[in-house]
Amino acid sequence: MADKKYILLDERVKVVTNFDKFKRFVSRTFKGELFTGLWVVLHEMIFAKSHTLKYPMQKLELNPRYRGVHRLMKFMDSKNERCIGCGLCEKICVSNCIAMQTYPGKDGRKLVGNYSINLGRCVYCGFCADVCPELAIVHGGEYEFASEQRAYFGMKDDFLTKNKKLSEQTEFQGYGSLPINADELVKENPNAYIEENLASEQASKTDKILSDEISNKPHLKQNLNALKMQEESPNV
Repeated sequence: MADKKYILLDERVKVVTNFDKFKRFVSRTFKGELFTGLWVVLHEMIFAKSHTLKYPMQKLELNPRYRGVHRLMKFMDSKNERCIGCGLCEKICVSNCIAMQTYPGKDGRKLVGNYSINLGRCVYCGFCADVCPELAIVHGGEYEFASEQRAYFGMKDDFLTKNKKLSEQTEFQGYGSLPINADELVKENPNAYIEENLASEQASKTDKILSDEISNKPHLKQNLNALKMQEESPNV
C-alpha cells in the first residue's frame, strides 16, 4: 500500500509586521455584531422604559397564587381557627418541615397546641395548602424572611391571623385561590370550536331537509308563503 502524502494548506495570512498584528486585532474585535449589540443596549437604556424597582421603597405586586410564607386562617364570624388538626399537611410535606401537636378540647374538638414550620428547609411546593380540607393553611405574599441561621422556624403565633387584622383577611387568600380576573383568563379549548362547527353543520342539514320536504309538498309551501305575507302586512 502506497504511502499517502498530506499537504497542509494554511490559508491564513502570515503576520509579520506590527501593522499586520494591528489589522488582525481590529478585524477580530470590531465586528458588525458588536455594534448591533451596543445599539440595542443604548436604545433600551435611553429610549425604553426602565423596569428597575427601587427596592425596598418599591416592591413588585405579587399574584395571589404566589407561594410565600405560610398563613394560618381563621373564621371571620366566630374568630375560631380553621385548622382541625387532621395532620394532612404534616404527612404530605415532602421536606418534613411541618410539625404539629394536638390535644382534645373541653368540647371534644381537637385543638392544635403547637404548630411549627422550618422555613429554611421548606421548598414552598404548596402541597400543604392543596391538601388542606378546611383552607386553614395558605401561602401568603411575604417573601422577606432572610435569616442568619440555616434552620429558621416559624411558630403558630407567627402564621396565625391576628384578631385585629381579621377584617383584612379575605375568604380565599393565598396559594390555591383563584385570581379576581379568573373568568377573563378562561380560554375556549379546541373541543368548543369542534362542537360549534358540528352544531352549525347539524343546523344546515336540518334546514336542507325541511326545504326538501317543503319543495316536495306544495301545500306546505303555500302555507309558509301565506304566513310570511301575514307577518309582513301591517296590523289593521
